[in-house]
Amino acid sequence: MSARIAAIEALLHEDIGRNISSLAQAARGGLRAAAMALASAASPRLGVITGFYVPKGTPPAAETDGPVGAALLIRGLTDAGIVCRLATDSLCASACGAALRAVGCATTPIDQGLASASITAWQAAGITHVLAIERCGPGADGIPRNLRGEDVSAVTAPLDLLYLGGDWTTLAIGDGGNEIGMGSLPAALIAGAVANGAQIACRTRADHLIVAGVSNWGAWGLMAALALLRPDWRAALLAALDPDLDEAVLRATVSNGPAVDGVTRVSALTVDGLGAPVHRAKLLAIRAAMEG
Repeated sequence: MSARIAAIEALLHEDIGRNISSLAQAARGGLRAAAMALASAASPRLGVITGFYVPKGTPPAAETDGPVGAALLIRGLTDAGIVCRLATDSLCASACGAALRAVGCATTPIDQGLASASITAWQAAGITHVLAIERCGPGADGIPRNLRGEDVSAVTAPLDLLYLGGDWTTLAIGDGGNEIGMGSLPAALIAGAVANGAQIACRTRADHLIVAGVSNWGAWGLMAALALLRPDWRAALLAALDPDLDEAVLRATVSNGPAVDGVTRVSALTVDGLGAPVHRAKLLAIRAAMEG
């Protein structure tokens, strides 16, 4: 089982052009650790933080990476009996809502913007684990920046305060160095590897970090690892780990969110500049690695 999870993690570590290979190597083993943290909990309840707003998008909107992967994960875990809820910016709420509706999880609570209110709500809901997926976090100077090094604090609620605001285990998925959780890696490593790395490196740490070439891939990898570790969750997770469902969710999120590609900044059925065939092939490879 450990070998299968390692094979899945190796698939996640494909570099799509951001020079993250050294980051992936430093985070090696993070997939198994994150999956074990959830799988070994007696009664886990998961809070998910996602949504990365692209103010210069056409139109300005949340990016497709993050909400789509989060929706598939929430669908699989909800069907396995795990209580989930989601937090995002008010500007990203429509995209996250569209993704959740597309997977049939329209009733999953969405907390917007105010970290203090969300902390209270999540504590009352008994959240035990929090997972940040493709969620921009503060750099060393407290300013969140996109991969271009642009200050996005005006459109990014400080949900890192929610992430760190409760007595819960923190998990994270990121693909560029500026996401919540990447503070688990040395800032100098990110600075030396990624363009604008010294500016963008997020300072917020995670208990368990998953590095992936595309953050949605990290969500799929976590689903596959959980399916291996928890046979009682397997059927529900595999039903959601479906390339046809993924494409349907992407289409609905782009159309109804709206949402844009974070790399090209245009409204298209792509994630991080890659088309549906690339992502389909990756998801199927993850499933094949899980099967051994």
